[in-house]
Amino acid sequence: MSDKNRVCPVEKAGGLDSGIRKFLHNPVKILSPYLKSGMTVIDIGCGPGVFTIEAAKMVGKSGRVIAVDFQQGMLDILKDKIKGTEIENRITPHKCEQDKLGVTDKADFILAFYMVHEVPDKGNFFREIKAMLKPDGSLLIVEPKFHVSKEGFDQMLKSLTSIGFRAVERPKIFFSRSALLKPRV
Repeated sequence: MSDKNRVCPVEKAGGLDSGIRKFLHNPVKILSPYLKSGMTVIDIGCGPGVFTIEAAKMVGKSGRVIAVDFQQGMLDILKDKIKGTEIENRITPHKCEQDKLGVTDKADFILAFYMVHEVPDKGNFFREIKAMLKPDGSLLIVEPKFHVSKEGFDQMLKSLTSIGFRAVERPKIFFSRSALLKPRV
């Protein structure tokens, strides 16, 4: 696996969950325009659950969040954080394979935050996401500018367009390249 596809190790989960990161990439600010009560959300590459936990609060008691990661250690950190809380029953941890998500549920919203650049086969990854998304659902992809060039991100969007997505918004997220996409109908 090249450096470009290297995944953040569990040992560095604290950095993903730091106060400074939550300030720079405030999950409530980023997700609140898109989430509402009762939704099913899939957080791909959930890590220690920074976005998962806030999403679970936003979707309310009638919603749910599927937290997907291929590192069991990240899912264990998330499980420990939510154990005994009111959101524990709203979150379903799901261990995926590195090359297959394996989620069969249909989602209203899918988040792929700072992780698509780590995926070896983006074409298969995007097709699998499309199969998981409801026809009126949304996909938010956010990638770090320091890992993904403008050209690389544009190529990613071109790939998504070729399999039936359309970009509907380009949210401004600190030091990131991002796009909100919907399936073409």
